[in-house]
Amino acid sequence: MDDVTFAVLGTGGIGRRTLEVSQHKDGLTPVAACDRNGIAVDHDGLDVGELLAATEGNVASEHAGNAPSGDDTRTDGGTAVKRHGEGAGVVASEQARPTETPIQDVIDESAAIDAVLLALPNLTHDFIPRTAERFAEAGYEGVLVDVLKRSRVIGMLDERADLFEESGITFVCGAGATPGFLTGAAALAAQSFVEVDEVEIWWGVGLKSGYEDNRGTVREDIAHLDGYDIESARELSDAEIEAIVDDHDGVIEFEDMEHADDVLLERAGICDAADVTVGGILDVRSDEKPTTTTVRVTGRTFDGERGTNTFQLDDATSMAANVNGPALGYLKTAVRMNRVGDYGVFGPADLLPVF
Repeated sequence: MDDVTFAVLGTGGIGRRTLEVSQHKDGLTPVAACDRNGIAVDHDGLDVGELLAATEGNVASEHAGNAPSGDDTRTDGGTAVKRHGEGAGVVASEQARPTETPIQDVIDESAAIDAVLLALPNLTHDFIPRTAERFAEAGYEGVLVDVLKRSRVIGMLDERADLFEESGITFVCGAGATPGFLTGAAALAAQSFVEVDEVEIWWGVGLKSGYEDNRGTVREDIAHLDGYDIESARELSDAEIEAIVDDHDGVIEFEDMEHADDVLLERAGICDAADVTVGGILDVRSDEKPTTTTVRVTGRTFDGERGTNTFQLDDATSMAANVNGPALGYLKTAVRMNRVGDYGVFGPADLLPVF
């Protein structure tokens, strides 16, 4: 296929690693990146090395504040803002300029952009759906991909499916690791069975850069703990989050998470959402994964046998590799679909063999 030009909304941990990983994928040219302070655009291709070096640094302590003037959504979800010297985030790059309307600025450039990756923490339920709606209402014809985690957001996107189809948008939702990579693994493993009884997803993540460089991810995960939700996690101060991490000695275990794998597998006809469980262990103080990421699909074969197919990720593969590699792979597939007129909302399992 021809080269694919793409933009990244959000330059926290996921956005930065997306730009980095794209340099190792054939046929991908990043042409725009933004955060809540600025935007970098070069339709011939961004200098990713310069951009990453310029924005490397501490994470701002700001959280859950007001949106910038003229833009009703914050491109980093209120977290993960990089600082460098006197600049903040993308603005530190010589390729960038400050702006109070970063999303709108990308929309204004989008006619020349094949795909947009929404690397945004979903710290309000409708944040990503509203952002996608803005692209559709502006007449964007191309691909949108997100790495969201919340089950209820899939319904919000499906409610906008007609709008995306009319605009000419191919939207792939939940295209990271889980949901995304592991959802796809479950969909493949299910092909052995005529009936799926249970899907168990158990993940392990070691964040070698710790909370400081992964505030958005950690904040989203904390929202799954007992006693917290999206709204309360969004309002936590950095000190409060660090206290939660300390209370768990840096290792936090999650059970029965509201992860979008369940509804994404149901919409693909694999099993009922109620038959999917997701949990895992996050270690923000170690390079080592605290547990092996595993998918188990249990079901009945056509000849009456009951079995379990198991898929495991190697412990050496990082969160960045398992989120951003698949996200860019789904992005390239979505561009291929978009170019032949296949529009609407798709989950990762929808792009695999039909159950």
